[in-house]
Amino acid sequence: MSEITTLLNGSGDVMRGSDMSNDEAMTYVRERRNQEEFCLVRDWIWVDLELTDAERRGLDETRRQPALIYAHSVIFDTSRRWDVGDFVRTSPLYVFEKGFLFKTFNTTYVLLGEGRRKRVTLDVVGRIF
Repeated sequence: MSEITTLLNGSGDVMRGSDMSNDEAMTYVRERRNQEEFCLVRDWIWVDLELTDAERRGLDETRRQPALIYAHSVIFDTSRRWDVGDFVRTSPLYVFEKGFLFKTFNTTYVLLGEGRRKRVTLDVVGRIF
């Protein structure tokens, strides 16, 4: 349990997402990514995954990278999977763009404000849900 507490509440390397306000971010994404699902998040953690060779091969086969986002606060989600204020854990990273657009296969997560970068095993991340 302490590993999860450390992941969710412990210190980590500071990262900057976009400095846009919630409304500015909404407008930005809607104007540029109209057909894509997106989710605005704050108070987020970039999680670098420590993987076994087999786990890494599985990601490589699907062109994904060993990173995901855990966000303490959903601001808006186009597909209504999460309500405002919910937390979210993404699937692994597919593409990272512009320093704040974390794209999975299904959704673009817009990283707003300051976040933290941490490293944990896949097992620890799997115990969050």
